[in-house]
Amino acid sequence: MNRPRVAPYLTASPAAAAIAFYTGAFEAKQRALMPSVDGLRIAHCELLINGGSVMLADFFPELGQTRVPMPGDTATVSISLEYDTGKQVDDTCSRAAKLGAKIETQPTNSFWGTRYATLRDPFGHRWILNGPLDK
Repeated sequence: MNRPRVAPYLTASPAAAAIAFYTGAFEAKQRALMPSVDGLRIAHCELLINGGSVMLADFFPELGQTRVPMPGDTATVSISLEYDTGKQVDDTCSRAAKLGAKIETQPTNSFWGTRYATLRDPFGHRWILNGPLDK
């Protein structure tokens, strides 16, 4: 299996719910899944989203290396998705909202020339959606 050169790695709990959200909202396809030794959490998952990879795992406090975003945290990183059409931005934003995402910026025609939207998924991660202005 070829690994992507760069891929965001998210901590989301429960990871199984995040995988379901990303599958529904972003039409993600599961490429790999590894359960944890305890059988209760996901140690690793790779999802193909819009031509790229996003990896994620449950929170493992006993390892002390990551944490889930805290409610109200200001984002320190965002995941950007580039679409082929502006309609895909609108459709993705609509699906994400129906599945529990908080829309930060409704789909709009930006001054820099793209169809643009931002959202927070139910696990606290921030996503940026861009596509060309449809004619």
